[in-house]
Amino acid sequence: MNTALPALLVEAFAAGPCSGNGAAVVLLDQPLGDGWLQGIARSLNQSETAFLLQQQGQWCLRWFTPTCEVPLCGHGTLAALLALGHWGLLQPGQRCHLLSRSGPLEATLGDSACTGQIVLPSGGLIPAEASRGLVGLLEARLGAGPVAYWRSELGYRVALLPPGSPLEAMAGLAGELEPQDRGGLILMLDCGDRPQELRPTVLGQPADYQLRFFAPGLGIAEDAVTGSAHALVAPFWLNHHGRSSVVGWQCSHRPGGMVCELASSGMIRLSGTGHLLWNGTLHGQSDGSGAGSWASLLAAG
Repeated sequence: MNTALPALLVEAFAAGPCSGNGAAVVLLDQPLGDGWLQGIARSLNQSETAFLLQQQGQWCLRWFTPTCEVPLCGHGTLAALLALGHWGLLQPGQRCHLLSRSGPLEATLGDSACTGQIVLPSGGLIPAEASRGLVGLLEARLGAGPVAYWRSELGYRVALLPPGSPLEAMAGLAGELEPQDRGGLILMLDCGDRPQELRPTVLGQPADYQLRFFAPGLGIAEDAVTGSAHALVAPFWLNHHGRSSVVGWQCSHRPGGMVCELASSGMIRLSGTGHLLWNGTLHGQSDGSGAGSWASLLAAG
């Protein structure tokens, strides 16, 4: 069948154009199949494309990279929230729960159409040993290996770098990563000791830490601003700085950031802004055979 569906692109965790992380959002009117969803995500060629579908009065949300479906995507969740506001399906200050493969995710539209809060699971950092290849790669690039290294249930690996490391110099790292790090490698460091005027700001607050995220195993050489990565490492930085909120910054080729706070039951609340880049209609064809894969979200919610 032919489809004509509302679609837009939000540059998430960005205060203006040409920064942050772009996510396409498509509003479905029926549960379309995985093959169609993956094909659209491949054609739109964003780091993630978010698909929204309302079922039984609840919003269901799925995310696809150009090569696969992912269980969690922070910037795609913020983009979906702002898209619902843009389409008039949520009002400023209104809260909803988006049913996903990572469970129900609380999301609240801000007082303006370009701000919002999302609550993501954090998991935990599990101490691990960095591979010799990664240590050698970091020493060659930075002059020093990681201070600490962790794995996580999300599949991401995390390396803490010495303060003052030139994180901006790590572009193009994806092609040199070994298999254990290709599913998502976070490189992070403290920047809270820098003068405030030298730190980027998010919602008027200076950054406390910086990170970069590489995931060639997910079809993403480097993600611009990664909400799930910040949710994972935020508890470490909250404890490190001894505060109830911290500001994370991602110094990628399209930089951006968010304010991170503890929420209930080990979840992390991320506050950020987004910029609507384009808005239109998506045309395509589908057999409409996707009810089963969408029904599982309702059951889990």
